[in-house]
Amino acid sequence: MAEKSLVIVESPSKAKTIGKFLGSRYKVIASVGHVRDLPKSKLGIDIENNFEPNYIAIRGKGDVIKAMKKEAKTASKVFLATDPDREGEAISWHIAHLLDIDPAAKCRIEFNEITKGTVQAAIKNPRPIRQELVDAQQARRVLDRLVGYKISPLLWQKVRRGLSAGRVQSAALKIICDREKLIQNFEAKEYWVISALLSKKPEEGVKLGVREAKKRQFNARLGEYKGKKITVENQQASDKVLADLKGGKFIVSAVEEKERTKRPYPPFTTSSLQQEASNRLGFFTKKTMLIAQQLYEGIEIKGHGTVGLVTYIRTDSVRISDEARKAAADYIRDNYSEAYLGNFTYSNKKKAVQDAHEAIRPSNINLHPDDIKDSLTKDQYNLYKLIWSRFVASCMTAATFDAVSASIQNGDYTFHASGSKMKFDGYLRVYRQTMEDDEEEKMLPELKAGEEVDLLDLTGEQNFTQPPSRFTEAALVKDLEEKNIGRPSTYAPIIATLIERDYAKREKKVLKPTELGFVVTDLMENYFKEIVDAGFTAGMEDKLDDVEDGQIKDWKEVIDGFWNTLKEELAVAEKEIEKVKVQDELTDELCELCGKPMAIKHGRFGTFLACSGYPDCKNTKPIVQKIDVKCPKCGKDIVARKSRTGKLFYGCSGYPDCNQLYWNKPVNKVCPKCGSLLTEKKTKTSTYICSNAECGHKE
Repeated sequence: MAEKSLVIVESPSKAKTIGKFLGSRYKVIASVGHVRDLPKSKLGIDIENNFEPNYIAIRGKGDVIKAMKKEAKTASKVFLATDPDREGEAISWHIAHLLDIDPAAKCRIEFNEITKGTVQAAIKNPRPIRQELVDAQQARRVLDRLVGYKISPLLWQKVRRGLSAGRVQSAALKIICDREKLIQNFEAKEYWVISALLSKKPEEGVKLGVREAKKRQFNARLGEYKGKKITVENQQASDKVLADLKGGKFIVSAVEEKERTKRPYPPFTTSSLQQEASNRLGFFTKKTMLIAQQLYEGIEIKGHGTVGLVTYIRTDSVRISDEARKAAADYIRDNYSEAYLGNFTYSNKKKAVQDAHEAIRPSNINLHPDDIKDSLTKDQYNLYKLIWSRFVASCMTAATFDAVSASIQNGDYTFHASGSKMKFDGYLRVYRQTMEDDEEEKMLPELKAGEEVDLLDLTGEQNFTQPPSRFTEAALVKDLEEKNIGRPSTYAPIIATLIERDYAKREKKVLKPTELGFVVTDLMENYFKEIVDAGFTAGMEDKLDDVEDGQIKDWKEVIDGFWNTLKEELAVAEKEIEKVKVQDELTDELCELCGKPMAIKHGRFGTFLACSGYPDCKNTKPIVQKIDVKCPKCGKDIVARKSRTGKLFYGCSGYPDCNQLYWNKPVNKVCPKCGSLLTEKKTKTSTYICSNAECGHKE
């Protein structure tokens, strides 16, 4: 029996996809992520020995490591095919160490998309492990460990158990808290908007029908007084302006006609995909990355086998390959026309080190989302369609509009009106992003300078300036990217951590800092200024990039400079910070023993409810989440619970008197076959299944 080459990837699903591409001469196995890391139980960094990391095999990975060693012993060659980024390079480096593979040997392969052609081409072109990428990842890991393991215990001691600090996490929290302070300190200012509904005069003796008269109407808004911008601050000023206007005539003073173009958006980066999926699909960043990973690693498509549908999903680049551009051009010519084929090039704002990978695009543009919809879940389809449409649109022409703007004079007051009509839809044929793209077009009637128009209505409307809005996940991701804080691959876990630690909470799709978030941010600002400073954090990202591209030869230099400052700050904080009391959050639920409000408490095993009347009343109970479904046995609420192993299930709130239980989430829908409650379980073919296992109904 001929020896096989061994290929090691990170995930089992990726191994399955690649195994089908490579055939019987290759064995493909998964490391299931990292196999070595710093120990959880201690710092794991020898500060006195030039910050040498103490890597150990990750607990629970013994069987995986054993299997890799066994397969490597009998393999003719070992290829390390982890993800094509810093993290993936480091995983390959750790695996090489465990398997006694020389990192300088040609053992590393990488591919930007998981298709048969790219995988087979990569296997023919192995390279050595790039130590610069490994060192950049090590520097980040050690920096984050120093912050987390040195400051977090201080927060436990001075504030509350279970808290954490992070080099990027703390800077992100400060951004959220700073926005909230702006909102709290905001003072609304009154202003009035003066608008006129005008109409082009009909020709003398011509009587217009309702529809024709409507076409001649247009809105104009007051902009200037005596040639300078005007702000109408109160009703008294508004009334004066209205009185002045009613005595005068509205004369068109200038008309400008021009063609306006609207360029397509570049293809997605990790950050812009997270933002658009949040805005358009309502996905949290964590969900976006989870589904995008599924699309990248491969999905069974009818008639095509297992296919990686999109290119690598962790990228800062908007660049696309020549092959992808040509494929897009052919598709656009065949399915639209030559007139739709654009020639835009997109460049990155950041330096070249972040341009290692292409933008996120479909691996095969000919796999139209609607053609493979039956093979995808609803969420997979929606995200793939978003990626596919954005990429195709980026290769198309701009949309063009006939735009008209007019200035209308009434004495010393100048009004402005505008209108536009689409001339050629261009990329908008495929991808519309903003509300402006979808707005109904309205052209102004044909106006000429010097002509008088009729006034149909004149209004003054009171308004108030609005405070800055809280961050949605999309807006926070955009702000972090603009400030160069963290990397797109870290945004989802950062936001998840802020919510898990109770530093921020989601309220109607926006992020609002909690009192605890403010307390922790204030402590960090007072004692660890650099860590919460956006400029410092961005500068550290630049240094990590410099390690990656070889400008900084020794990654430990970066750590040394950071640690010297942190060490001094820790000594001061230990002495000066006093125990901080965080106010408990009261709930609407009343204590059944004494009638006082129940408060949310934080213990070593998580959150629970306790009576605010403590110590006079010591009533406590777990926090349960109602799902608005009644128990079919007793009529009480069904609530979400967790088992002793942490698994989520749904049970009757009347337990132990009623032991009704569901492992899938029940919905207010009854099975048409047996009358039991349906439960939510999304698969490729159904959304709901009957809770009665013997029934088997799905829909």
